[in-house]
Amino acid sequence: MSDKIGNVWVFAEQEGGKIANVSLELISKGRELAAKLGVKTEAVFIGNNIEKIAETLFHYGCDKIFLAESPDFEPFTVLPYADIINKLVEEHKPNILLFGATPKGRELAPRVASSLPAGLTADCTDLKIDDFDDKVNKAFYKNKLMQIRPAFGGNIVATIVNTWKDPQMVTVRPGVMKLVEPDPSRKGAIVKVKAQVDPALKILNVIERAQKEKSVNLQASQIIVAGGYGVGGKENFKLIYDLAKTLGGDVGSSRAAVDAGWIDHDHQVGQTGVTVRPKLYIACGISGSIQHRAGMTESGTIIAINNDPDAPIFSAAHYGIVGEINSVVPKIIKAYKAKA
Repeated sequence: MSDKIGNVWVFAEQEGGKIANVSLELISKGRELAAKLGVKTEAVFIGNNIEKIAETLFHYGCDKIFLAESPDFEPFTVLPYADIINKLVEEHKPNILLFGATPKGRELAPRVASSLPAGLTADCTDLKIDDFDDKVNKAFYKNKLMQIRPAFGGNIVATIVNTWKDPQMVTVRPGVMKLVEPDPSRKGAIVKVKAQVDPALKILNVIERAQKEKSVNLQASQIIVAGGYGVGGKENFKLIYDLAKTLGGDVGSSRAAVDAGWIDHDHQVGQTGVTVRPKLYIACGISGSIQHRAGMTESGTIIAINNDPDAPIFSAAHYGIVGEINSVVPKIIKAYKAKA
């Protein structure tokens, strides 16, 4: 392996001319990782008629964009995208390659990794450079990417290191990386890539697409009131909706409430749902498994309401209320309205 450190790359995902938020989050994180390594942050941007939105990537910290445009790239099919990325990686030798853990990213990243071949860690929740507490083997991990993710059903947090071959590849959950403030004055270089697609790779013909709109976008919410299995039933979720409406927020849930059929999966927060960073998160009747806490611990203020004083959710909360939801929530609504 060469001693030269390659740049940090991000696959910048877009749909219908809009860049995915997770890609901007990864550009933000990539810039941090690149600064630590003393290299540049670069993006691979693939689609059709997307150059007009490419500069947005510069505003979040990207230094260079490899731009591939062709009508053959819309709608997304995995083989043409993987072929472009594989060729670029072989030519430019990046050190790190980041994908969002989205439907596209989860399909594309393994295809790229197996073709190179390279290692791949899925669903990371944090990334660091050379931050491993091993004094004996410190040099072994120098400048390596610490790939941090929940493991064994979320019961432990594992740090994974790829010491085999670059690029070090990961997919990262949306919402876990902090988005930097954009700087519209930042500029960079756009390198146009020859985008001729081999007809042999167009083995899938998309005849029609039907997309279901999400009922709620929790990742954009500033106030979330979430209900768990302790709410007691679907009819009792009316209290959660009433409190959310009173505070001007949105409704979230734990996986247990979704599995019970009390609320739609779009509202699920946690390891198998979405990761959120609201200013205020109120957890009602949520026990607080590590899987759920993984999706909400970065909230500004966390208030937990539970009738079990030993519930794990209280360890993540800034404020805790021990009591029954049916009693506590109406009192909060009444008190808030009295002062509003």
